[in-house]
Amino acid sequence: MNERRTLDRWFSRLGVASREMARDFVRAGRVRVDGRDVDDAELVVDERSRIELDGAPVARVPRLVIALHKPVGYVTTRTEPRERRTVYDLLTNLDAWVAPVGRLDRDSSGLLLLTNDTDLADRLTSPEGHVPKHYRIEVRPRLTDDQLAALARGPELEDGPTHPKDVQLIVHKGPISRIELTLSEGRNRQVRRMVRAVGGKVTKLVRTKIGTLELGNLARGAWRELAEDELRALSG
Repeated sequence: MNERRTLDRWFSRLGVASREMARDFVRAGRVRVDGRDVDDAELVVDERSRIELDGAPVARVPRLVIALHKPVGYVTTRTEPRERRTVYDLLTNLDAWVAPVGRLDRDSSGLLLLTNDTDLADRLTSPEGHVPKHYRIEVRPRLTDDQLAALARGPELEDGPTHPKDVQLIVHKGPISRIELTLSEGRNRQVRRMVRAVGGKVTKLVRTKIGTLELGNLARGAWRELAEDELRALSG
């Protein structure tokens, strides 16, 4: 089967660059297709197309998947117009393009995967993939039994009902409830919105596990490349 994609998607498919970066390459006049300069990043290409960047053939790069312990205070975008810190500031000595698999908002921390494998990213983030994500959260004020039960049932949000896989109370401590929550969905700020829907407010959120991969003892702000056995388990 001869796969056809737009030029910017082809760069992403090969793990070379994001679609946005590919569009920048095209605008800068750095890309040729079948010996001709191109100025349209939405030009449709296929496996027979000869694509060059700066005069060198564009080919698939080896798969790279890394786990990052994202700290609070960092956003997951590559460019940040408000000059906030991004997770890319933490990826020192990484000479490759990777993109976040899903998101963690600025006020959340924990396990974040980044990869150049768009197929893997799609499998891990697709609702049909049912890949569980585990979170440890702190909530104020202390939740009642009824509120915990409502959270476990899955509160209705403005973009539809929620379906938590598991909600476990760890402990009540003063005005705080500490909870572990597991989701296989990945909507924007979903955990925070679910807690708000039952009358609480998340004051701390840490993602501890994605599928079979655990945050473990990875230091805050540090990253590591996944081993082959971890990738096999994560890929299912």
